[in-house]
Amino acid sequence: MDATRQILVCQYTNCLRNGSAAVLTAFQSASVPGAMVIGCGCQGQCNMGATVRILPDDSWYCRVKAGDVRAIVEQHLKQGKPVAALLHPRFHPHV
Repeated sequence: MDATRQILVCQYTNCLRNGSAAVLTAFQSASVPGAMVIGCGCQGQCNMGATVRILPDDSWYCRVKAGDVRAIVEQHLKQGKPVAALLHPRFHPHV
């Protein structure tokens, strides 16, 4: 896994209303070697929150719930296969 991987979890108003604090906590509790979990400000997609962006992959996830974190960690971060059902359609229209 890329040691510079970042998991950005929006903590702005609308995402917070949609449970992003619990999503951030779930990522922080998950064991993701080589990745930094960062609570960040608005990424401009709060209407689809909670928003999670993974860098350097530039993968955008939308409407993420705390219960989705395990699938993202296991499937995307550990196996390299994005969770298609959660990908943001604006950034990943052909999934």
